[in-house]
Parts: sequence; structure tokens; C-alpha cells
Amino acid sequence: MTTPHDPTMEAIGKAVEAGRAGATAAAREKLLRLWTAIGVTGDPLHRCSLAHYLADLHEDPAQALAWDIRALDAADALTEQRVQEHHADLHTAGFYPSLHLNLADNYRRLGSFEAATEHIDTARSHAPDLPDTPYGDLVRGAIQGVAGAIAGRDRTRRVVPG
Repeated sequence: MTTPHDPTMEAIGKAVEAGRAGATAAAREKLLRLWTAIGVTGDPLHRCSLAHYLADLHEDPAQALAWDIRALDAADALTEQRVQEHHADLHTAGFYPSLHLNLADNYRRLGSFEAATEHIDTARSHAPDLPDTPYGDLVRGAIQGVAGAIAGRDRTRRVVPG
């Protein structure tokens, strides 16, 4: 099945690529402009994807947390039909392990270990929804790593593979 042309998802993808290539400030600015265009009631897939990636472009865990909360909120508004329209192999359930992982990591970095534990436990409970792919393995490994950091009360920033 062919993925339909979606200019917003393409623009998000290009901004993400720029951020991963080191143009963090430019990528953040592009995503913020897109966020303004999409609006807080826009397409939940666009909002979820954009907020999820924008969170990764913030060094400050409080700023990242705000964007990760927006991503989770948008995921809760997503329908399976909308996700399947974008890509036939995607499922809404597969979004939640990563979203809760990121929330747990932000809370951990902020020293809010109780909230971090709640979200890492939720990420673990959703981990069976991850695909059996390198991406799924990456998220499962990150869940274990963040859980260990929470247990050790480690607040240092983890390196996220690009």
C-alpha cells in the first residue's frame, strides 16, 4: 500500500532530519512554525509527530516534557483509521511505549522519580504493542535503560540514537 502524499508529515520529516544533522535551532524553528499552522486542534497525527520530535530538540527537560505531554495528548485523539491512512504498518497502540518512555525520562531528569516510575511502568505495559523490528528493540532497550536510571536516581541526560 502506498502512503498518500502528506505535505505536513513531509515538512516534519525534513525538520527532523535537519535537527539530527545538527541544525537543532533551525529544526526547532521550522517545527514551531508548523505547530502554529497546524493549531492545537489540528490533525492529531501531525500534532503527535511534531510534538514528539520537537521534544527531542530541547536540552531542558521541562521544555521537552511540555512537548511530550502534547504528543501524548494528540495520540489520545488519534484513530486507528488515521494512522493506517498514513502508513498501513502503523498502529496507534505502538505509539504509547515511546511516548511514555519519553515522559518517564523527562520526569527522571527533573528529579520527579515517582512520576517517572509511573510512566516507565506504563511504557513497559505497552511494550508488547511494539513491532518486532529494530525500532521495537530500540524502544524496549531504552525502557530498560531509563528504568535502571530511575532506580539509580540518575538525572543525567541519556544519549538518544538518531
